[in-house]
Amino acid sequence: MKNSDSSNQSPWRAAGLLGAIGLDVAACTVLGYFGGRYAESIFGGGKGWVIGGVLFGFFVGIATVVLIIRKFMEDDHD
Repeated sequence: MKNSDSSNQSPWRAAGLLGAIGLDVAACTVLGYFGGRYAESIFGGGKGWVIGGVLFGFFVGIATVVLIIRKFMEDDHD
């Protein structure tokens, strides 16, 4: 029978976490870009909307990464 500690520290689980983090930040940043482009087309103005959208998406991605890591660490202790 497998020890539950060894399954929680699997390199595949760590690789999955790394992939989820990268995908999450990338997806949020891309969505922020398109949101900024949409806001620029609605409200006009310069590229500030796009830059703001990318930054907003990036920071939302970082916030969700923190939540993912908290969940990962919580599962490690169970």
